[in-house]
Amino acid sequence: MNTQPAARWIRVCRFEQLTPERGVAALVGHNQVALFRTHDDMVYALGNIEPFTGRAVLSRGIVGSRGLTPTVASPLHKQVFDLRTGECLDDPAFAVPVTAVRIRDGHVEVAV
Repeated sequence: MNTQPAARWIRVCRFEQLTPERGVAALVGHNQVALFRTHDDMVYALGNIEPFTGRAVLSRGIVGSRGLTPTVASPLHKQVFDLRTGECLDDPAFAVPVTAVRIRDGHVEVAV
């Protein structure tokens, strides 16, 4: 028996409103989420709070990659985070929360 509650999905924006290789912040409930669309049209959602400074800036980070790993670099001190897992690739003691994201009927939805 699955004891976890089913995800509730919140529609955030239309997929085509996300610019490839750029981030955008969205307020989902009481949480800031940073959405990223990569060059291959994958969409990722991370917490927008950068853990080294506590500032809501990750959505303004630099999207890129390390090898095959899609990443975002903090705009403040350039620590790099894996878009898939939220792990800081420069210091594994730090991470940001990952939020489930999906595309449905042309809209980006995140789980709450």
